Amino acid sequence: MNTHNISSQELSWVNLLRTHAEEHPAITAGLLSASLVVLFLVGQSIVHVTQGPDAQFLRFALLGGLAGFAATAIGALPALVFRSIPRSLEDGMLGFAAGMMLAAAAFSLILPGIEAGTELMDNAFQGGLLVVFGLIMGAFLMLGLDQFTPHEHVRTGPCGPGYERCNRAWLFVFAIALHNLPEGMAIGVSFAGGDLTVGIPLATAIALQDIPEGLAVALTLRAAGFSNILATGVAAASGLLEPIGALIGLGLGGGLMFAYPMGLGLAAGAMIFVVSHEVIPETHRNGHQTVATMGLMIGFALMMILDTSLG
Repeated sequence: MNTHNISSQELSWVNLLRTHAEEHPAITAGLLSASLVVLFLVGQSIVHVTQGPDAQFLRFALLGGLAGFAATAIGALPALVFRSIPRSLEDGMLGFAAGMMLAAAAFSLILPGIEAGTELMDNAFQGGLLVVFGLIMGAFLMLGLDQFTPHEHVRTGPCGPGYERCNRAWLFVFAIALHNLPEGMAIGVSFAGGDLTVGIPLATAIALQDIPEGLAVALTLRAAGFSNILATGVAAASGLLEPIGALIGLGLGGGLMFAYPMGLGLAAGAMIFVVSHEVIPETHRNGHQTVATMGLMIGFALMMILDTSLG
């Protein structure tokens, strides 16, 4: 009887996903295409990044991802004491994180990707096209995950197929994961080319912006009714997606020669999508647009300086 119930539930979930896919054919096709690209690039580069002299890149990527996890956990700790902070301050903090992510995508991912692609193809236009293809795949990947993953935002409510069957805590976890995964991917792919002047500034910037982001997530969970310990624990644990994403990103940028510029573009596209689709709208729906925009500008400027000084 139990086996029958499980099978029925699984069949119902499959039917739900199939119906959702039929309602969004373009997004479904984009997600499948992006997933195939990711699987191909990761699969063909596993041996490349785990053997020989390139094995050190694995260590760098893991350290960068763990730094992001540690920063997220540190940022979440004040939620053990504080239930909330002024909404304008929270929007400014999220704007700061968004600015750093945008600058990181531009200076630490897109520009090095174009440079690597140009050197590879011996043509600036063709090299740029490799990065543009990655950008499109990154955007489609995140759009598809956003559409097909049940998750919840405090102010816009639950979304995604089957969200009513998931515990509310898991819906928030999935939402946080959609934010942190592309950051980890960006760290991993930035170290894949073996150029520390690309990887170190990006990992440093992401770790810095993870501190206010971790606090904002923890306070958001507290506002949603979670206890201080659970909210802090969930927000801190969400940072584990960064070392996992770093391993995926390392696989994206290793192996085939064209994989590095394409992987940089894919990580940049994923980060830009998250900033534009989630973070900026969230900071602008409470009447604190000016504070959020100033935070974004400060974060962008700080990342630009970090990239120049550390790179």
